[in-house]
Amino acid sequence: MTNRDYANRKPRSTGTPRKATGGRTAKRSSAAANGQKPSFLLIAIAVILIGGFGYFLYFLKSGSDTPAAPVTVEAPVKATKPAAKPDPNALPPKPTEEWSYQKELENKQVIIDLPVETKPTRPYQMQCGSFRSESQANEMKAVIAFQGLEAQVRRTDGAKGTWFKVVLGPYERKREAERQRHKLQKVGINGCQVWLWEG
Repeated sequence: MTNRDYANRKPRSTGTPRKATGGRTAKRSSAAANGQKPSFLLIAIAVILIGGFGYFLYFLKSGSDTPAAPVTVEAPVKATKPAAKPDPNALPPKPTEEWSYQKELENKQVIIDLPVETKPTRPYQMQCGSFRSESQANEMKAVIAFQGLEAQVRRTDGAKGTWFKVVLGPYERKREAERQRHKLQKVGINGCQVWLWEG
C-alpha cells in the first residue's frame, strides 16, 4: 500500500469547483447565518435592561429627596345603634312622691274637745264571788288577802235565800278597781265585776 501525502498536495486547478451541497459546509453556513441574529437581539435586550435599571435608580434618588407626606390615621367611627323602639308593654316611669303633709302639720293646731268628767255620786265596788256557805266565801277572801288586797264578806238575804258575797272596795275611781281586777286574774280569779257601791 502506497503512502499519500495529503499535506503537500496541491489543489486541482482544472474543472469546475464543487458546490457545497449538504454535509458539513451547509451546516456551518446556516449556523453562521443564524448566529448573527441572536447577537443583535441580545445586545438590544441588554441595552433596554440597563436603561430601565438606570431609570429605576434615578427614580429612587429623586423620591428620597422629596419630603414624605404626613400620614393621617383616622379614628374608627363607631357605628351608632338605631334608637330602640318603645315597648308598648313597658311600665311608665315611677312618679316622684311629693309629700306636703309634713309642712302642713308643722304649724297645725289640733283642737280636742274633752268631755267634762262627772264624778259619780257613789263610789265603786268589785264583787268577786257569791256563795251559799260562809266558809267558801272566807276561803276566797283568804286567797285575795295573799295578793295583798283586802276583801269583805257580806251577807244578804233575798227571795232566793241567804248569800255570802266577797266584795272589795270602795273605790273612788273605776280605774283603780279595774287595776286590782287584772291583778286577781293573774292568779286565776276571773269572776270579778265592778259595780257602783251598794250601801
